[in-house]
Order: sequence, then C-alpha cells, then structure tokens
Amino acid sequence: MGIREELLKIIERNSRIDLKELAVLLGAQEIDVVNELQKLEEEGIICGYHTMINWEKTSVERVTALIEVRVTPQRGQGFDNIAERIYNYPEVQSVYLISGGYDLMVILDGKTLREVSTFVTDKLSTLDTVLSTATHFILKKYKDHGTIFGTKPEDERETFTP
Repeated sequence: MGIREELLKIIERNSRIDLKELAVLLGAQEIDVVNELQKLEEEGIICGYHTMINWEKTSVERVTALIEVRVTPQRGQGFDNIAERIYNYPEVQSVYLISGGYDLMVILDGKTLREVSTFVTDKLSTLDTVLSTATHFILKKYKDHGTIFGTKPEDERETFTP
C-alpha cells in the first residue's frame, strides 16, 4: 500500500490528527504530507472533514431515518436526475444507489418522527419517478464510521475470595 492510501486510511479514522504525528506514522516529511493532502483535496478524493457527534448525549431532539426508495430510472440518465433532486433537499444527509429490491437509500435527519414522515409523504413520495418508499428509523447507534458509541457497563460486583 502506498503512502497515499495509508494517509487516507489514517485521516478517515481521525481527521484531526496532528500533521507532525501523521508524518511520523507515514515515515514522511511534514511538507510532503501537507502537499499530498492538498493534492487529494484538489482531485476530489478528500471531499470534506466531519465531526462525529453522539446526539443521544445532548439535549438536541433528533431523529435519523433510512428511507429505501424505488424509482423509475430515466432514459439516458438512469438514477442520477432523481438522486440529485432528492439530495438537494436540506434534510437529506446522504443518497446512495443500492442493489436489491429498492434503488436508492436516503438518509435524513429531522427533529421528530412526524417531521420525517411529513418529508416522505409530502416531498419524497410526490416526485414523479418515485414508485414506493420504506422508512426505517434509527433507534440507537452502536457503531458508526468505525467509532463505537457508548461503553459496556463495568461489572460493579465485589470480588469474593474465600
């Protein structure tokens, strides 16, 4: 694996890693790491940097839904046009073309179940190429992007020795 691939693996897990530490891990000069990061951004390989938040530990009300969408692909454009129409809604976090019984997986955030349901009913389902949808609400996250949420409770029993 080249330095580029190794660099991508490291920053995918921790985008806030110190450049000096990153250079040491890669066995490279810091300036070379900076230049490589810049090239990766310019080439569109690095598309952004994100912070992962455990919203359950905040006072913010938030609901995440996975919505499977079956659509009629458009001649000459396939799924691209409808995917673009969907991802332009501000509530939509992600849109994926998937295999299986549905065509697209839409991930969106809302304040309440009702807000998400209204989005599906009033916006998503009314698009002319959408045939059907199936909505799944995330009830609890255990692991996301390689990060484990929460910890196992410690065993608080006292040790018994005869």
